[in-house]
Amino acid sequence: MTSDFPAGNYRFIPAVFQYSSGAAANPGYEVERVRFDNMPPLAEGFALIKKYIEDAGRPLTSFCACELRSPAAFTEEGFLKFNQHYVKTLAEWGLFDGSTNPVARSNVCPEIDPPAEPSFHAFSFTRPSQSKAASFVIAGSGESQEGNASYAERTVRYRDLSPEGIAEKVRYVVGVMEQRMGEFGFGWKDATAAQTYTVHGFHLVFADALVRRGAARSGLTWHFARPPVIDLEYEMDCRRVLREVVI
Repeated sequence: MTSDFPAGNYRFIPAVFQYSSGAAANPGYEVERVRFDNMPPLAEGFALIKKYIEDAGRPLTSFCACELRSPAAFTEEGFLKFNQHYVKTLAEWGLFDGSTNPVARSNVCPEIDPPAEPSFHAFSFTRPSQSKAASFVIAGSGESQEGNASYAERTVRYRDLSPEGIAEKVRYVVGVMEQRMGEFGFGWKDATAAQTYTVHGFHLVFADALVRRGAARSGLTWHFARPPVIDLEYEMDCRRVLREVVI
């Protein structure tokens, strides 16, 4: 079930306090994705995002998604503390009300040459559009199932790095992407980009788990990075965005 966020001119899939599971522009609007050529740290990144959105004549509440990079995978406790810090700015911008967060997100950890501190890789916001084409951003998801149990209890094939274990993780995550797109009435045929984050080889399952299902319709961007929590091994996100720029 999706919820409307009128202040941002988009719908979102409610999830947890730190992020939503996806955001889709309302009719008359489109999502623009902006990637940083050089990743700014969190505070600097928020300031640059604020300026960019305001220069575009949009309210800060149009901020609908972001892609973060962190130095290394967090413990569960460390991830909670990071998220509690991250949402403070969203609250100041009128996006986070203390429980519901409409902003989709991915947050992964480059295995090689990671940033010294959590930084922004990209962000997305909504802007008016004459086009009738839909646009959306689906949040990153690893192989942990939703719920209140610990990651160890709800992770698919926990700590199993065998080819079969990796394959099952991949299939599960692809299914989550499909489910989230389906909430907005979309599927792989609509996606213009898909990204995957792992340090493990998944080529043995690539054809059946991704290509045959349509997940690689526009290719697949592989970031040699880990999901944000220790012992998660495979993550994906995807989007339909027709306007993308690099700054």
